[in-house]
Amino acid sequence: MFLKPQCLVLPQRSHGIVRFFSRNQDSSVSEARRVVVTGLGTICPIGLSVAESWKNLLDGKCGVSKLEEEEFKNLPCRVAARIKPSIDLSKHFSKSELRTMAPATAYALIAAKEALECAKWNPEKDEERETTGVAVGMGMIDLLDVCETSEALKRSYNRVSPYFVPRILTNMAAGQISIKYGLCGPNHAVSTACATGAHAIGDAFNFIQHGDANVMVCGGAEACISPLAIAAFSRMRALSTSFNDSPEEASRPFEKSRDGFVMGEGAAILVLEELQHALARGVKIYAEILGYGLSGDASHLTSPSENGRGAILSMSRALQSAKVNANEIGYINAHATSTPLGDAIEIKAIGSVFQEHCSKLAVSSTKGAHGHLLGSAGNLETLFTVLACNTGSIPPTINHKQCDLGSNLNFVPNKFQNWNCNSDVRRIALKNAFGFGGTNATLCIGEYKAKK
Repeated sequence: MFLKPQCLVLPQRSHGIVRFFSRNQDSSVSEARRVVVTGLGTICPIGLSVAESWKNLLDGKCGVSKLEEEEFKNLPCRVAARIKPSIDLSKHFSKSELRTMAPATAYALIAAKEALECAKWNPEKDEERETTGVAVGMGMIDLLDVCETSEALKRSYNRVSPYFVPRILTNMAAGQISIKYGLCGPNHAVSTACATGAHAIGDAFNFIQHGDANVMVCGGAEACISPLAIAAFSRMRALSTSFNDSPEEASRPFEKSRDGFVMGEGAAILVLEELQHALARGVKIYAEILGYGLSGDASHLTSPSENGRGAILSMSRALQSAKVNANEIGYINAHATSTPLGDAIEIKAIGSVFQEHCSKLAVSSTKGAHGHLLGSAGNLETLFTVLACNTGSIPPTINHKQCDLGSNLNFVPNKFQNWNCNSDVRRIALKNAFGFGGTNATLCIGEYKAKK
């Protein structure tokens, strides 16, 4: 039985002082809690750290390569964006630890370590751990693990690992991070297909705004490149198949010759923090999360609604949440995966929301560089959007030569662009992420200013 709203009183700790507020009190309580980004960590196809990934992204580097293994040779798609150079997980974890986790969980732990070190946050007191939470999602389970375990069962029941179930549960990245660092705040896992990472960050933002936590470790992880996954997405005609001999050209958002997405792998983790908590610690603030919008297409299992309604609602709600006008947005990091239909509908939706302001908008998709990380796409691209707001450099859309979308948008083709570097105008961006099932998320991210 649920408590009535007026009876639900939750503690809020800040620097050792416990304060209380009721959920039905005036919303100014939550509005006063500004949420900033103080930590970043990633391991992805274009870098094994934030610094390396950001440099390679701005330099126009591409992490897509050919799938050379024998088991891929008869598949229509033979390209993917793998972590390069391949990482030796045994240098990060013991053999016993690796038995308990899927590769995606390992990637999440590596990215979380970098993000927490970046944020200089190592909670040791109970009150600090109790107000630090985790919201890390995963889009898909490890299909290779499922296939291998199925074959093991055919040989003998005793060959099935007792860790098989924990390895394939999508909440285990969040669980492992929570256990490793003793974080007792909200322990939350999102699995909303390709919107997973953005939803995880948005939910973490809400947890802090509402007083459920002061710090959240959030993001997503994915490691799903396998023959079965490539075959399954190929059967859906979702993957690029025309650039098997020129893999670096395969992921081409907004480009006229785009023919599908390129599957990627990796993880990206952000540390979000209540502003006063961050200021009291004197740590660097990279950006501020201003708003969060969600919606459903209510249309189709895999295709976005043709009128762009879901994306329109998601972006509009993010602007409303942030209390930001459409004409204040300078950059949109698009979901655009390089599919003919998806890219076109997203641009149509942007046009509907921003109308005449489109001529002043920069819109890029970094998936040309790192492919589509599925459940870890929205969070990796949020990390890059945070850095764009922080540095004033807008990452490019690579492999962009000719657009067929009839738009006057600036797609930031092939080279990064400067953004309000010598202006007092606050840099504010949107980050879109859309997933199968018609699930949509949009984050509004702004350059940090002492006064909102």
